[in-house]
Amino acid sequence: MTAVTNDVTQPLPVVPDGSRLVGGLVLALVSAATFGMSGALARGLLDTGWSAGAVVLVRVGIAALVVLPFGLHALKGQWRMLRGNAGLVAVYGVLAVAGAQFCYFSAVDHMQVGPALLIEYTAPATVVVWLWARHGQRPGWVTVAGAGLAALGLVLVLDLISGADLSLVGVLWALAAMVGAATYFVISADEGNGMPPLVLAAAGLVVGTIVLALLGGVGLLAMDTSDADVTYSGWTVAWWVPLAVLGIVTAAIAYTTGIAASRRLGSRLASFVALLEVVAGVGFAWLLLDELPHTAQLVGGLLVLAGVVAVKLGERDTAPGAPSSFPQD
Repeated sequence: MTAVTNDVTQPLPVVPDGSRLVGGLVLALVSAATFGMSGALARGLLDTGWSAGAVVLVRVGIAALVVLPFGLHALKGQWRMLRGNAGLVAVYGVLAVAGAQFCYFSAVDHMQVGPALLIEYTAPATVVVWLWARHGQRPGWVTVAGAGLAALGLVLVLDLISGADLSLVGVLWALAAMVGAATYFVISADEGNGMPPLVLAAAGLVVGTIVLALLGGVGLLAMDTSDADVTYSGWTVAWWVPLAVLGIVTAAIAYTTGIAASRRLGSRLASFVALLEVVAGVGFAWLLLDELPHTAQLVGGLLVLAGVVAVKLGERDTAPGAPSSFPQD
């Protein structure tokens, strides 16, 4: 993820043809909608006694089982590629997969889904600051303006001006989730490692599952479960139903459709469509949990999204097939 420059020799982005564009947009919309469902579904389980660690372990584990065959097919027996990127895969699995999801679910256990998701979505702006400080990649004015707009929107999302009661614990968990998402953006934008997106996704899910299981096994991560029925806005379902949907729909399907969309649309257009995850997240929180942000928070959310769009516009164009910046909720 790099800042825009004035180098006129940069190649123009490749525009997908009509059928490829339509197919890619459909896949990207499916990915955004399914990812956005995760917070509301997890909140229902957390309210019945499930711990965030247990929910994430089941979700990531199911997704790993579904995505792994596709990852092995994409690997084509090139195990040396995995060995050469072992450190990168470990960081991806721990921070971008397991860490981001665990922190996000911990955040929604203390605050509304919409604000938690919006805090996490400030990750692209954080990446810009990190690349500037770490690699000297000075952003252009569009990127800087977008980061400032996102920061202003975050103030409204947190309702700091009115002095509303705010869960500091929830905000801290959401900020930690933002760090995990930012890690995902940085690693996904690295085309130099030579790993196909499906290989990276499958390997990250497997590593995340193993790490979560080990932490739970030694007692460092709570693995509380419950067989109580889960209620969503008056609808009651068995405990295994939201778990199955979390693993199959909001993770496995969301990951695979997102990656397929990025290959058809390119990382920039696909990541723009992925912003609809926030809209989906707020919508599902309203439908399933009767949660709706206040007016000021909704305005702040629009500013955050506008800021993220500006930050993405400030990035250098990338061709189709590059990894896309999809969140790991």
